[in-house]
Amino acid sequence: MKAEPGRPLIIRFGKHLRGVFDRLIASSSLVPNDPVLDVRTFPWTQTLRDNWETIRDEATAVALQGEAAPSLATISPDHRSIAQINMWRSFFLWGYGYRIDENAARCPATASLVEQIPGLNSAFFSILAPGTHIPAHRGVSKGLITCHLGLIVPRDGDVRMRVDGRVVRWCEGETLVFDDTYDHEVWNETEGTRVVLLIQFERPLRNPGKWFAEFFLGFVRRSAFVQEARNNISMWNAAVKQMDV
Repeated sequence: MKAEPGRPLIIRFGKHLRGVFDRLIASSSLVPNDPVLDVRTFPWTQTLRDNWETIRDEATAVALQGEAAPSLATISPDHRSIAQINMWRSFFLWGYGYRIDENAARCPATASLVEQIPGLNSAFFSILAPGTHIPAHRGVSKGLITCHLGLIVPRDGDVRMRVDGRVVRWCEGETLVFDDTYDHEVWNETEGTRVVLLIQFERPLRNPGKWFAEFFLGFVRRSAFVQEARNNISMWNAAVKQMDV
């Protein structure tokens, strides 16, 4: 196996044990293990829907201006193999349990809303350029669940995501909750930019799956892999400040 410097061993080699780990967590899950989940299972999603226009306005005023949102491939080592440079961009408020204070301060309403989410792990504006295809990939842990809040969804073509065998589409002001450990891919076949607020939160679990998920996520948060991403965000923000002077 080719080494991947900076990535924790538990991720580098864990894919060989992914099925075992995922089955352990799935057997302890307090919510369904379906590829796409019912948003009503997570009452806090209603708060996002109720405030979606406020969140959209902050995304438009901050994350969509100039170079504020870097390519996800620039920030996250884990996405370099699938993220097209400058086609999939991100503006992080939270990443793997760490608050990005500078960005959160620029989006105070959104930051306040996401910080009320139980088990918040990551929160960022996910910005997909026209004509982008994100190839099939999988998340690293069934201990996390993903939620998208549609903010800007072009209507001059097709913007969709396949999760396992199901195809879903975004709607402005609506939430979509799914398990990203299922194979999934995304297309933006329009001339516009798609923007969602992407949330990752901890799956509600009983023991023993909860013990394992907490250990795994704690290990990843402390790893050089995540610390590199945090440092990349700081360096990007500093560079953008210099450009604004």
